[in-house]
Amino acid sequence: MSQVKLVVDAMGGDDAPDVVLEGVEQALLEDPEIFVYLTGPAKIVVPFAEGHERCEAVPAEEVIGMGEHPANAVRKKKDSSIVVGCRLVKEGKAAGFYSAGSTGACMSAATLVIGRIKGIKRPAIVSVIPSPAGKTVFADMGANADCKPEYLVQFALMGRVYAQATLGVDDPTVGLLNIGEEETKGSQFAQECHAVMKEQVPNFIGNAEGKNIALGGFDVIVTDGFTGNVALKTFEGAAKALLKGVKEALRSSLKAKIGGLLIKDALKDMMANVSTEEFGGAQLLGVRGVCLIGHGNSSARAIRSGVLATARAIRQDMPGRLSAELDKIRAAQTAQRKKQANDND
Repeated sequence: MSQVKLVVDAMGGDDAPDVVLEGVEQALLEDPEIFVYLTGPAKIVVPFAEGHERCEAVPAEEVIGMGEHPANAVRKKKDSSIVVGCRLVKEGKAAGFYSAGSTGACMSAATLVIGRIKGIKRPAIVSVIPSPAGKTVFADMGANADCKPEYLVQFALMGRVYAQATLGVDDPTVGLLNIGEEETKGSQFAQECHAVMKEQVPNFIGNAEGKNIALGGFDVIVTDGFTGNVALKTFEGAAKALLKGVKEALRSSLKAKIGGLLIKDALKDMMANVSTEEFGGAQLLGVRGVCLIGHGNSSARAIRSGVLATARAIRQDMPGRLSAELDKIRAAQTAQRKKQANDND
């Protein structure tokens, strides 16, 4: 296995840089084939890099805060840890970038600095939603609040490629998140999306309801970024509340505590399956390089998972897979147009 070079933003996250450095250290120990470029203030990244093999410090003295306007900050703060990191990907020194910093800034920097894949109108934030019922690829999770039906078609196509690579599904099923299963359900926008996706998305099997995010039934579920972000955070909050309720119930009496001991291992396995710490972040698909964005409150464990997930995405060559899929679609559309022209003649 060849060495994978990636960038980590040392200043990304609520508890940066401490948890980031700890997470990077864990990832370096776990995967001996990764090389990390660490961006951030010299006083932080240089001492860490000097004490760790396969790590190089790339000083970046500016930091983009969570409350700053993403696009403006990216344009003004050229020496920020996020912009410098994305520039390393653009220059080909690294193949991927990971940050638990501002989602908007990461998305803006990836789009403006790394650049979009040819043919992609809007990159989408995509991730695997874990649940006891299985795993579902979900897009878009917040990159595009306002969408057109053609954007959702591209989200679906990118989601299918992502599902093939991460879930190992040859022909992933696709659903459109809606308020009911019938074609006539939902807003006018949802109905327009359904009609277009039915024509243009392979293995599109209809509308998915909110319950399908947790209960399964679709390999890929697609929606606009506004709805997707609300749905995701609702799902995360419900999962945390449920687990908290289970823990409290198991501590409520001596009998419950004994029962808790009996199911401890099974409960631990279930929690591992739905833990966001094991996934590390969501991937921004549609840019000419791998870009993973972690949660702002990521722990060291989540940072470690995010770094390892970035390395996996690089090895899977997600940008190359997407480019190849789009080329195939364009070739098929060109052939179809030629056939129609010949038939008309």
